[in-house]
Amino acid sequence: MTVSTKTSSPQIKTELPGPRAREVLAKDAAFVSPSYTRDFPLVVQRGNGAMLEDVDGNLFLDFNAGVAVCVTGHCHPEIVAAISQQSRELIHISGTDYYYPLLTQLAEKLNSVSPGDEPKKIHFGNSGAEAVEGAIKVAFWARRRPKLIAFFNCFHGRTLGALSLTSSRAAQRRGFGAQALDVTHIPYANCYRCPYGTTPDKCAVECAKVIEDRLFKTTVPPDECAAIVVEPVQGEGGYIPAPKKFLEELRRIANENNVLLIFDEVQSGMGRTGKLWASEHSGVIPDVMSAAKGIASGLPLGATIARADLMDWPYGSHASTFGGNPVAIAASLKTFQILERELLQNCRERGEQLMNGLRELQKKHESIGDVRGLGLMIGIEFVKDRETKEPAVDLRNKIIQECFKRGLVILGAGDSTIRFSPPLVIDYEQAETALRIFDESIVASLS
Repeated sequence: MTVSTKTSSPQIKTELPGPRAREVLAKDAAFVSPSYTRDFPLVVQRGNGAMLEDVDGNLFLDFNAGVAVCVTGHCHPEIVAAISQQSRELIHISGTDYYYPLLTQLAEKLNSVSPGDEPKKIHFGNSGAEAVEGAIKVAFWARRRPKLIAFFNCFHGRTLGALSLTSSRAAQRRGFGAQALDVTHIPYANCYRCPYGTTPDKCAVECAKVIEDRLFKTTVPPDECAAIVVEPVQGEGGYIPAPKKFLEELRRIANENNVLLIFDEVQSGMGRTGKLWASEHSGVIPDVMSAAKGIASGLPLGATIARADLMDWPYGSHASTFGGNPVAIAASLKTFQILERELLQNCRERGEQLMNGLRELQKKHESIGDVRGLGLMIGIEFVKDRETKEPAVDLRNKIIQECFKRGLVILGAGDSTIRFSPPLVIDYEQAETALRIFDESIVASLS
């Protein structure tokens, strides 16, 4: 069976998981690391556009895109053609030790489309965590300072350096010893759950000013701080867009103290918010930026993008054997073409459609406390009571399972938020289908 790009409705033909899926699950339990986080037993055989087919022939509408990776959809024909052509010419030659034109071509592209007019240099890795590690190393190299500032509920990766920044879940740190880097965490600018008890109309940007009002005076002297690391839209923490004035204040504080500002755009970049980079919504320009996930439409690629004057480290100081693999770069260059040609506009249109639909559902369901997002990076937060805002964790988890039963693939984020992060190729009917199934799943979970 072949997944049809025309299909907008899921088709569930067997019990879930089906018989072939159960065979795979049994082998997985025997041989695969138990650390993986699978919320439901979806065993995927193939994908096309925004549709997935499992090993038993069931069709699902994918509203997670491989965790915000497949921005051009599953197996976009132009991406497949670019991968196929490149794999016939050159699959690997380490960019650490040799030159090839595609690597410099993508570096030039990233220099031109990343925020800011100043010249930049790019280092290629294989993942978001590697892109974050590269950003950290740039900051340490350029400032020769040992300390970093990050935010509670953020996610920057699971390698030991990135894990020192990550603070989204205790399970990600438990059992792995002391954090490798000297990182101080402070509350993120979550206006729905303001840690300082204020409201947007009365906000004095306390969540940013605490850096200079307290940290710089106590535990993190500014002359020992290399960088502030922040997600312009907090991803795993709940799909929370940072207010413009929060990012502007971070930029001011960084400038006045010769501290670097690093934006982690691993999840929010590559068109996910309706602009190429989430930072474009605020106009705030970082000194260093991490990009990955959607950058190559599903192939492993990450990029650390820094001002050229910062990435002046010497020969041999940082490299990656596989980073910037020719096949992944070919997919990335084609991804940029498709985004700029049509998908950024579609993302904005479908994002507006989904936000309008979800706000109608918010009127219908008291359990929806907040609907927020940019483009197709949307968070729906569930609460037990709108006044107390107590997170409805169990309800959120039930809704995810009910959606799966009906053929809609979604995942959670934060304590009680569901994220909508579909491929940017979804059409009007697919968005309406997702809203219908989501509504049905909320009703079923509450009954």
